[in-house]
Amino acid sequence: MMGIRLPFMVNAKQTSLKSHNVPKGHVAVYVGDVEKKRFVVPISYLKHPLFLDLLNRAEEEFGFNHPMGGLTIPCKEDAFINLTSRMRAL
Repeated sequence: MMGIRLPFMVNAKQTSLKSHNVPKGHVAVYVGDVEKKRFVVPISYLKHPLFLDLLNRAEEEFGFNHPMGGLTIPCKEDAFINLTSRMRAL
């Protein structure tokens, strides 16, 4: 299975699969309905209003209990990619 390569995000397939290291200045998030996919995004996204909306939804749905062991974003993968693309364009 090929990972999606976008200039503003690092897909889990592009990072070392044996390690869960996240590059400095980035944070790992899990996105998807049924099958969660790991994305590594710049920490600057955390203060963007569009991303903050996603974080608020994650808080409402999961609280501090994230089933993947990391930050889980409750949205479809293509919606997440679309949203992060819009964030980059602003």
